[in-house]
Amino acid sequence: QVQVVESGGGLVQAGGSLRLSCAASGIGSNYAMGWFRQTPGKEREFVATISWTGGTTYYADSVKGRFTISRENAKNTVYLQLNSLKLEDTAVYYCATAPWRGVASIKTLQYDYWGQGTQVTVSP
Repeated sequence: QVQVVESGGGLVQAGGSLRLSCAASGIGSNYAMGWFRQTPGKEREFVATISWTGGTTYYADSVKGRFTISRENAKNTVYLQLNSLKLEDTAVYYCATAPWRGVASIKTLQYDYWGQGTQVTVSP
């Protein structure tokens, strides 16, 4: 049984930091992990992705230089460090898995298993 569970969301002031965690279980090797976010009335937006094997990372331009994706394979866990948070970063953040295809996947349709999301709210 595949499970993807996000945690770490919360309320933080603009300019502050937050770390999100994503624990994935029941999935085999050769897959990537990605973070997406979504606000009401908008489509789910790519944030960052990392290859479970290889360490390749890729970020959306909107978060580049502020967010960092990392992994701890021994725990099957992926993290998203959110720094210098802006009001527009407010969203539900989702973690998802994608079969590794040799290049970063940035489309929602490329991901197969999704977590339920964790809310990040940035206040003034």
